[in-house]
Amino acid sequence: MKQDRFLTGILIGIVILVVAALGVFFTRKDNLTYVADDTPEGVVQNYVVALHKRDFEKAYQYLANLKDKPTLEQFRQSFLNHNVDPTNAGLEIGKTELNGSTAIVTLGIVNSPSDPFSTGYRNAEYAQLINDNGAWKIKQLPYNFWSYDWYQPTQVPVK
Repeated sequence: MKQDRFLTGILIGIVILVVAALGVFFTRKDNLTYVADDTPEGVVQNYVVALHKRDFEKAYQYLANLKDKPTLEQFRQSFLNHNVDPTNAGLEIGKTELNGSTAIVTLGIVNSPSDPFSTGYRNAEYAQLINDNGAWKIKQLPYNFWSYDWYQPTQVPVK
């Protein structure tokens, strides 16, 4: 009889934990919100929020209009094919250094582990932005948010 009560207590405890976890999951607030994009930090945040919301057209608008810019379809396919995958990385936006029409934003990239036995890690990285007619545009971001082949000249085969 004692074992039955002990087992019942364990099962009730498990049910309470599952209900609490589900309650937290469904009541948590989505803290991915857009901010004013009149600063370099705001542009970086809005770009990342748009990526997490899978609004590729909005994210694409934050790219600098430089030579060899990817098309919207190339940009979108980079994420859909998981060549660029921001889902396992968090972003902490730090200080900004302005130098005329360019800006460098210090970033902390927080990578979450892919298995329960690993620990996450944090890298210090930078975002480069340029001021294009009064609007800040992203020239380069670190991996997880940017593809290595964007803004690279298209290779033409030699005949």
